[in-house]
Amino acid sequence: MDVEVIRRWIAEDPDPFTANEVGTLLEEATGDGPEAQEARAELEDRFSGPLVFGTAGLRGAVAGGPNRMNRAVIIRTTAGLTAWLTEQLDGAAPRVVIGYDARHGSERFAQDAAAVVTGAGGEAMLMPGPGPTPVLAYAVRALGADAGVMVTASHNPKEDNGYKVYLGGRVVTDSGQGAQLVTPADAQIAARIDAVGAVPDVPLPPDGWQVLDPSIVEDYIARASSLVPTGYARSLRIVYTPMHGVGAAVASETLRRAGFTDLHVVAEQAEPDPDFPTVAFPNPEEPGALDLAFRLAQKVDADLIIANDPDADRCSVAVPDQSALGGWRQLTGDEVGALLGKQSAISAAVEGRGVLASSLVSSRLLARIAESHGLEHRTTLTGFKWISRVPGLVFGYEEALGYCVDPEAVRDKDGISAAVRVAFLASQLVDKGRTLTDALDDLALQYGLHATAPLTLRVADLSLIPQAMERLRSQGPATLAGSPVVRTTDLSAGADGLPPTEGLVYLTERGDRAIVRPSGTEPKLKCYLEVIVPVHERDELPDTRRAAAERLETMKAELGTLIGL
Repeated sequence: MDVEVIRRWIAEDPDPFTANEVGTLLEEATGDGPEAQEARAELEDRFSGPLVFGTAGLRGAVAGGPNRMNRAVIIRTTAGLTAWLTEQLDGAAPRVVIGYDARHGSERFAQDAAAVVTGAGGEAMLMPGPGPTPVLAYAVRALGADAGVMVTASHNPKEDNGYKVYLGGRVVTDSGQGAQLVTPADAQIAARIDAVGAVPDVPLPPDGWQVLDPSIVEDYIARASSLVPTGYARSLRIVYTPMHGVGAAVASETLRRAGFTDLHVVAEQAEPDPDFPTVAFPNPEEPGALDLAFRLAQKVDADLIIANDPDADRCSVAVPDQSALGGWRQLTGDEVGALLGKQSAISAAVEGRGVLASSLVSSRLLARIAESHGLEHRTTLTGFKWISRVPGLVFGYEEALGYCVDPEAVRDKDGISAAVRVAFLASQLVDKGRTLTDALDDLALQYGLHATAPLTLRVADLSLIPQAMERLRSQGPATLAGSPVVRTTDLSAGADGLPPTEGLVYLTERGDRAIVRPSGTEPKLKCYLEVIVPVHERDELPDTRRAAAERLETMKAELGTLIGL
């Protein structure tokens, strides 16, 4: 523990709260006993190095110290980003649009970012209030900004915040215009951040940036609601939850304007609350996150449940299912991806052009859908920064509830426009006396049942993840669910034309697949499992689904034991 480094941080910290917080820890660390040991360990962690800037930007707990999210880190990061943008533009002033959610510190961090851009001679455009990430992504393209900054930690725990960067305008002019940054830009920006001097030396003017008119949000709503042709929405009773995030106002208005007026918002989760009091994790994927939505859906006899994560870039869907506990079943990201993919493929095939894309950990079903409609399919690395920059993209998705249904407007996953398209599809089916479940059955009959399931292993010690990956490399599974593993692919060496990434792929003789990779944003090791079973008759489907679910559970158990976390 370098006391002088810590004292220098305290002296330079622009935020009295975090400066006092670190100062108190330093005082406690000088004593004896368990409290002093805890304080020293905490300081060691906070000052173990800077919070690493990468393609996902920054993510971390809000607190003092260079390895946390705080005003000093935001100022340094924005100074480095602005310097890099200016360099890319040969000295011209960069245009940067800045958005933020309702998490702890978000508004102040966004104002600091606007001040840094302004102080460096750039044009900073601050969103008019806390709002969804897709609106910021839309603004980058709509306003021709060279970069966009979104202050959000998406669905991370309440302690966290983050800083996400989009590039466009004059900096990125190809199909990735308006998408999140990718390598090598991340490393170049990180180097410019490292070169920033003392925080007090970064100019921070008190004003001079533009606060955008609320019309930018109205423009987004108009675009997203137009994804349902006027008059085509049918009667559909929808329960919606924004999960204590910033999606409620924009998503509700967009759905209503699209024609879905029978909308019931989960009251307990309707207002933004950075403490997320009704959920253990503010992520629709987590068990229990939709319990309040299920309860309201039963009460109002809903046709459909739609949930956004706190920054509304992800969309979860649930449908009535009498065989499920509580009478409702949450669809997987792959199921929703297939439904929206089929919807997009039909439209694209009429026009005779378009590419469908999905991440390598997503189901293989989208590729079959694309092929059957004479369209190209592209498999990308995990993350929308890769999916959204595919040339000719008309639809892209990843299994973690992310969908891009309108890439011309938003080059990122967008939980609000996806909600509109899901509601449109459900309403079209209702017209025919059918449901989303029936549509999934149709897909299984046409392409075979593609059943997927995740296995997520959360760890407290991050060093356990690379150790587990090395164990698998030295001794991976010989069989999975009774079928021999016939091919093992180490993604770290690059595969199928993709750049190297950390991960292992196991394919069995029967065609089952397991992919194991570390999470890019959370302390987790994730396994993505898929089985494909041919289906010949509709009445075979219940037994086929049960058999597929059993195979997936067997694969989970076998991999879990082998990984040993």
